[in-house]
Amino acid sequence: MRRHAPGTRTGPRRARLAGALTLALAAAPLASPAEPLQSPWWEDYAIRDRYLCRPEGMVVLERNDAQASLIQGRYRSTFFRESSNEPGLRYSGDGMRLILMGDELTLERLPQRIQCVRTDQV
Repeated sequence: MRRHAPGTRTGPRRARLAGALTLALAAAPLASPAEPLQSPWWEDYAIRDRYLCRPEGMVVLERNDAQASLIQGRYRSTFFRESSNEPGLRYSGDGMRLILMGDELTLERLPQRIQCVRTDQV
């Protein structure tokens, strides 16, 4: 029986398998717009609202008294509550600030500011 050097005979087979796996992962939906990514249950976000931000599109804000999670598609960022004398609820993290006042959410990474409007509770 003839033995091949490691990797020489299986190289094309591994390449085909890697290509098929990449194609399968690319075809699988990671998060649909109707059902965005959700935070883990142990973070216990009591409130979950959807906002329309132009030009970014839809975002979901999950929050509780201590922290918030901003979800856009399959990306999620966590923010922590700030104590402030300014109006509204303020959360900060990742060099960004979230300001929640009524049905308006402001995403602030100075000098850029994005205004969002609540569309519904999720």
